[in-house]
Amino acid sequence: MLSSKRNRTQNTTRNQATLIKGGQQYFSLLEKLISEAQERIHLQFYIFDPDSTGKTIGKALIAAAQRGVKVHILLDAYGSQKLSRNFIKRWKDEGVHFRWFQPFFKSDKFYLGRRLHHKVVVIDGLHSLVSGLNISDRYNDTAEAEAWLDWGLYCQGSVSRQLEEVCRKRMKMRAPKDKVDNSVKSDQCEIGVRVNDWFGRRQEITRMYLRMLRDARESVVIMTPYFMPGHEFKRSLRAAAKRGVHVKMILTENSDIPVAKYAERYMYHWLLDNEIEIWEYRKNVLHGKIASVDGKSATVGSYNVNNLSAYASIELNLEVIDPSLAGEIEKRLAEIIKKDCVHITREAFKKRAHFFNRLVQATAYNFFRFMLFLFTLRIRHPE
Repeated sequence: MLSSKRNRTQNTTRNQATLIKGGQQYFSLLEKLISEAQERIHLQFYIFDPDSTGKTIGKALIAAAQRGVKVHILLDAYGSQKLSRNFIKRWKDEGVHFRWFQPFFKSDKFYLGRRLHHKVVVIDGLHSLVSGLNISDRYNDTAEAEAWLDWGLYCQGSVSRQLEEVCRKRMKMRAPKDKVDNSVKSDQCEIGVRVNDWFGRRQEITRMYLRMLRDARESVVIMTPYFMPGHEFKRSLRAAAKRGVHVKMILTENSDIPVAKYAERYMYHWLLDNEIEIWEYRKNVLHGKIASVDGKSATVGSYNVNNLSAYASIELNLEVIDPSLAGEIEKRLAEIIKKDCVHITREAFKKRAHFFNRLVQATAYNFFRFMLFLFTLRIRHPE
């Protein structure tokens, strides 16, 4: 059941926002923002790998700390477990404030499977990046391979201070004393910060998606990996399609977790039976979490449309209520459908939906449902 609480942060309108594609565009911008930071940096990620991309960003953070910038880093202890003690020691030696989020099997509060899955960077309370990307070579364009498909939103304005407050609370820090006017001087782009943390009774992204589906009148385009929605999401999708809304799902053909793709394809019969279009992205691994509704509103962030994001992880998305940016997002998704996707029709799917495939898909689907039960197990010590 969804929490009855409203969003804890109000939408702000004095913002500028730009859609950023993953890969070189994202990491070039991230390096630039870090190099231009003057007072403080908040960086919080699920995965920070010590590969070429991680080392580059790690050095940039050290250089910022050496300039006197206060650098605060919060990483998920499970997702970023490849980081060595020496890597982290170099940060700390330069004055970087580093913390693990709820270390796996080590905490006063034990959460099996609870993860810090959001990807947020805030610079000086003025600039911010919210995305689905992690700090790792596979999310970057390298000489060996093109980046996985992913998206971020670069923001300037009032929403950056709200995001800084989210990061500050995650690290249990006090608010900064400065009173910098960080707002854009005129209303340009309405943005809302949406957080999902089921244990913290925040289900703002889940409720946002259900509301967007309920209010849709013409079109819904959702791009997501690991698509295994819960019952309420499925009901809302089906209701939108029955009202005549043109619903398109952009899913991946090549998953980094093959068994997850088998589980996802178990959903295809249901989608096709409810007149929901399926487009599989073929160019590379799809990792982006982005959606547009009626070309008037959109969302970008870390939330996957499945119950792991709904109930077991801390997620953060931005909701954009702006026809200009939402229209651009819808256009970019349409271009990807046209250039890089294959349409999964009922006829095409039936050809490969023989008994053995259906058995494997059903087994994978039920396996993931069982894993969800394990990953949402919560044991709290007496207070």
